[in-house]
Amino acid sequence: MNPIVFAMRYPYAVMVGVVAVLIGSGLAATRLHADVFPPLNQPVVYICQPYGGMSPDQMEGLLTNYYEFHLLYVNAVHHVESRNVTGMTLIKVFFHPGTDMGQATAELVAAVNRARFMMPPGTVPPFVARTDTGTAPVGFLVLKSDTRSIKDIQDIATLRVRPQFANIPGVSSPPAFGGNQRAIVVNVNPDAVTKQGLTLWQVTEAVSAGNPVTPSGTLKVGDRQFLVTSNAMVGAKPAQELAQVPVKPGPHPVLLGDVATIEDSADLTAGYALVNGRRSVYMLITKRADASTVTVVNDLKAALPRMRTSVPEDVDITFEFDQSPIVTEAMWGVGTEGLIGALLTGLMVLLFLRDWRSVIVVVLNIPLALAAAAFALWASGQTLNLMTLGGLALAVGILVDEATVEVENIHTQLLKFDNVARAVRTGNSETAVPRLLAMLCILAVFVPSFFMEGAARELFVPLSLAVGYSMIASYVLSSTFVPVLSVWLLRPGHPHADAKGGLFGKLMDAYEAVVARIVYRKGLVAPGYLIAALALAALLYLNLGTAIFPPTDKGQFLLRLKAPTGTRIERTEELAQEATRLIKEEAGAGNVEATVGYIGMFPTNYPIQAIHQWTSGPGECLLKVALRESSGLRVEEQKEKLRTKLDTGLKAWLAARWKEDGLPRVEIDARLPGLRLSFEPGDLVSDVMSFGAPTPVEVQVSGSDMAANLAFATALRDRLVTIPDLRDVQLNPAQDYPTISLTIDRARAATMNVTARDVGLSLVPATASSRYMQPIYWRDPKNGQAYIVQVQVPPPQIGSIMALGNIPVGQKVVAEAGASGGSGNGTGSGGEPPGVVLLRDTLAPSGGAMPGTTAEEIYRYNMRRAVSITANVATQDLGKVRAAVQRAIADSGEPARGVQVDVRGQLNTLNLVQTSLGRGLLLAILAIALLLTAYFQSIRLALVSVAAVPATLCGVGLTLWATGTTLNLQSFMGAIMALGVSVANAILLVTFAERARLLHGGAVRAAVEGGRSRLRPILMTSCAMVAGMLPMAIGASAGGDQTAPLGRAVVGGLTASTLTTLFILPAVFAVVQRRASVAGASLDPDDPNSGRYDENRVKLFDE
Repeated sequence: MNPIVFAMRYPYAVMVGVVAVLIGSGLAATRLHADVFPPLNQPVVYICQPYGGMSPDQMEGLLTNYYEFHLLYVNAVHHVESRNVTGMTLIKVFFHPGTDMGQATAELVAAVNRARFMMPPGTVPPFVARTDTGTAPVGFLVLKSDTRSIKDIQDIATLRVRPQFANIPGVSSPPAFGGNQRAIVVNVNPDAVTKQGLTLWQVTEAVSAGNPVTPSGTLKVGDRQFLVTSNAMVGAKPAQELAQVPVKPGPHPVLLGDVATIEDSADLTAGYALVNGRRSVYMLITKRADASTVTVVNDLKAALPRMRTSVPEDVDITFEFDQSPIVTEAMWGVGTEGLIGALLTGLMVLLFLRDWRSVIVVVLNIPLALAAAAFALWASGQTLNLMTLGGLALAVGILVDEATVEVENIHTQLLKFDNVARAVRTGNSETAVPRLLAMLCILAVFVPSFFMEGAARELFVPLSLAVGYSMIASYVLSSTFVPVLSVWLLRPGHPHADAKGGLFGKLMDAYEAVVARIVYRKGLVAPGYLIAALALAALLYLNLGTAIFPPTDKGQFLLRLKAPTGTRIERTEELAQEATRLIKEEAGAGNVEATVGYIGMFPTNYPIQAIHQWTSGPGECLLKVALRESSGLRVEEQKEKLRTKLDTGLKAWLAARWKEDGLPRVEIDARLPGLRLSFEPGDLVSDVMSFGAPTPVEVQVSGSDMAANLAFATALRDRLVTIPDLRDVQLNPAQDYPTISLTIDRARAATMNVTARDVGLSLVPATASSRYMQPIYWRDPKNGQAYIVQVQVPPPQIGSIMALGNIPVGQKVVAEAGASGGSGNGTGSGGEPPGVVLLRDTLAPSGGAMPGTTAEEIYRYNMRRAVSITANVATQDLGKVRAAVQRAIADSGEPARGVQVDVRGQLNTLNLVQTSLGRGLLLAILAIALLLTAYFQSIRLALVSVAAVPATLCGVGLTLWATGTTLNLQSFMGAIMALGVSVANAILLVTFAERARLLHGGAVRAAVEGGRSRLRPILMTSCAMVAGMLPMAIGASAGGDQTAPLGRAVVGGLTASTLTTLFILPAVFAVVQRRASVAGASLDPDDPNSGRYDENRVKLFDE
């Protein structure tokens, strides 16, 4: 049954359906996940492999190489990146979008397990974690206390707070930052060990033998069974008990307490966390890719009281850097803009129809269509995000089109019929097909989004679905709900603007006169318009800036500060505090809301921390700063000022500290250029839209010859520094990390009964700890947790190369000890006891311990060593920067054989997005042309209908250029929408003009009549849509900067297309249809409208 007839015969069924939609949408709204962006489907699996004390080249060759080789067997891998620093390897495995990640992860884990069998002893199993672009931090859970140590707070965070995250759906968190794992630390005194004739590794083995892990057995006595326990492992007082462990058995044993001090402490400090300038512990709260930011944060805040009761009273827990307001403000902003747009739309309809009853009919159609769209979004698995909200807000202006065209035609029919129901049915039936075609044209421009690739597709498809669901719902409501409501509300004979002599009547007469003059000069107007419009569009788009997404300012930024390579974390901490002071000084008193920083590297006990916050050395610091909203400060302006202030201020501060340390001026001047800083995405929106790139610009130079890579990269960096729009240009990783290279003379050591293994093992507790090479455990009976017992030399006791050379590494044979003579005091010539071999005795006589440099980090891309030049930009126009970077690469000359240069980061993403957008635009125009050709059965009329497209593009370009807006994902979608609506308006005029031509035979007269008859509906729909999009185009609400380009593109494109449709399109129609036949395209000889109609046909049933 015809939907219009059904609606008018069963009005209560229609109203019940409307109520059902409202109930369903209400239920769906409570289940729709709210987030900033839809899932971008860029799956990544991380492999985090620690090995305490190993150098970057050891991590690369002994661990990473095996992993990368075996990952070649995993299906659907796009590429593999690895970063190797001291004690840590982070491997990122990128998969192709759409990969079955369950199967891929299973294959990857199998490959990892196989690779581990080829690795050195002491290699612990790695962390394997899957993430997506949507796996982003949503805040910091900070723990601080005035009375407890960082070690205690870390233990509380790990054992009491973190387990409670299991009860919060969608939350994940790495171990707490700022502290280290609790441990029983055996601090060995090298001098005491030497005097006892022992080596450091012998002490380690003695601790292991004196504190073994042995399973408890059972003893069966009579009818009872006893569990047999022993104190083989030390118990409740580990320090006192371990002190009694013998390290040198005999009649007069040497005990561990004689050569070491034991304390309940923590592993060697790798880094510090600073919250508002004070050492603290924080937990980085992240959400899963499929979880809602708002829901996760709300659930976490609801759980805070329970968490506070689970920790001691002197430990305070707070939630900092909450990212959920970014989402909620964006949602309210877009919702507010949509509401204001709907009100303005209603006012525009009232202005044209002068009937408040008609306004109710039109405006009620909008929220009902949006409600139906919300239900459809939930049913199709979409989320409520900036893209879907933007699509719904965009639809507000379009939704008015369906109901407005219908109500306007009903008003026209009310002048002919006294029966309102008859007028409604006739008016609705006449517009049913044109409304359907207009809807299909608008939907057609969104179809290409489903054929895009990469990030463009993942962002556009949700927006397209939001608009599509809204349009379909609006058409159904216009064909069912609007007729019912019109019969109930409208009154017959309502006077409106069509009355002769009225204001609108005079406007139509004036319009007809102007159009007649334009059509009279059609031979000049039509080609002149096409040439001018195409030329202007090309000129505008060549000069428009391009970007991936509109810039955002959420009042937060992230500073990555790098002290000269090799700087100790204690000095880096002081540097970070000075940087914090300078930032607050520049921002002004009270304008900095919070700061959270991390200094140094991550403990090897918590390798998964490296996924979320990466640092490559002890001299590196991450400092996150939040400005107060009331400060009125712009983040980009602050960054520009801080680049100069921090560079000058921190270098002066460092020079003063080094001068106090006694460094000569020459060395100070040589080390100061090593201070570097750069800014990275600091808020949730920027973090997601960076697509994992720390800076917008990244040029990677890779190859097997590292010297050739560095040579080309250095030359390229020197050129990139000269580009005015680039900031923070850096060559990474640093290649000047200080080293002390020990050269063991194996032959000399062999004469002293010492092997290279003996030397290496003794160096482990001297320069690191025994944690990895000799795991020793202790169970705390108070909490039931197991901890490591590690042997180490306190770093202050080995503060020079000479002190390192004095550590004992072996024992001489007795004969040699006796032959060596003696001074009568029981010591050898070097002051060591007889039988002890010191490290210096095993080194080469010349160059045994030489200072040098090495890479701070080794980066690999698909098993090729690589270096990168990174930079920030001081402009919104990424396209301009991309062109400058490509010129710099070309001017740097031809790379050496085997050296590969690739542009990565956001510039690479921009290339992919622009390619997808360009294809999408062409497909949209083609889809509309094919649809119109099928409807009109005429290529000529289809071309006339799309003749307004160049003007639409000009309007979009002019508006973007005038407002300083870039061509990005949002503005491009606005252009696509304006294109669809402009064609929909053109269809109205072309349809009526062609109908008049077939009646009267003259193209000129038909063009004028078509324009006059469709003036009011075109003006109504266009003005209503422009009014509805104005709040979005202004972008004054919170989060409005993200959707403003979309609104501006629609307003500019629709304004230009409306003027072109009303004044230029009639002339184009007159030119194209001037000699067109009145016969139809039908080939049926029995069709009277066919040019092949057979007048002498004989019907078969008459024969």
